[in-house]
Amino acid sequence: MPFSANCLACKGDPIANLQEDLAAEQKARATYEKLIDLCRDNPDVLDPLKFLREREIVHFQRFGEALRKVQDKLADKNFYMNNNCKK
Repeated sequence: MPFSANCLACKGDPIANLQEDLAAEQKARATYEKLIDLCRDNPDVLDPLKFLREREIVHFQRFGEALRKVQDKLADKNFYMNNNCKK
């Protein structure tokens, strides 16, 4: 298996993983915004950068939704007991 930086980010904790994903999306969005500021006079470059920035925003929103669902699921206090267990 080839080395991947993504393997280092996986911690087995869904909340930590989703928070890292959210941070990565925000960093990418900020990078695109800086590039957009630098390329204001070049519409051929500006349009793709705007598209990529918007894509990062949507990814951030979806990861945020997933994080809320995971947090809600972990907060559920549903305990299931199997009464047929033998001691």
